Amino acid sequence: MARPDDDALAWEGDDDPTLAVNPAAAASLPEGYRAVGRGSERLEGSGGADVASDEPLVDGAAPAPGMSNAALVGVGVFAGVYLLLSLGWLLGAGRLQLIAQLFLDPVAFQVTMWMAVLAPPIWFATVFLLTRSSRTWVRLSLLAAGAVLLVPWPFVLAGVTL
Repeated sequence: MARPDDDALAWEGDDDPTLAVNPAAAASLPEGYRAVGRGSERLEGSGGADVASDEPLVDGAAPAPGMSNAALVGVGVFAGVYLLLSLGWLLGAGRLQLIAQLFLDPVAFQVTMWMAVLAPPIWFATVFLLTRSSRTWVRLSLLAAGAVLLVPWPFVLAGVTL
């Protein structure tokens, strides 16, 4: 007889024999798929793509694996850094607006200010899209390089006074 503690670990009908997986139905794969892992040599009809992925193989290459948890956290941290860089450019340019009006056309200042504000998100999106099939260290290195190159110097040197 089951103890009351084991009731939480069982679901009514777990021992139903009609729920058993049909091994004959799982023994064949659709065209364009191949089995991987333990027991894959027993399956027939393999050849094409990975069973775990719905993406077909391109030129015989396996689909790119997803990012690891550490890579996702790293990309998320860099996304926050790039957001702060854009904010820094916006605040720093606002501080320099009065000085820039002496030397630049107001329209030219607005164009250059918005180019500076949009540069970090454009860099992030470009690196993220162009390094989809690259190694993680390449992506994170390029994101780190962009974070150093796109430092908002007007904000860093002058600060912001409201």
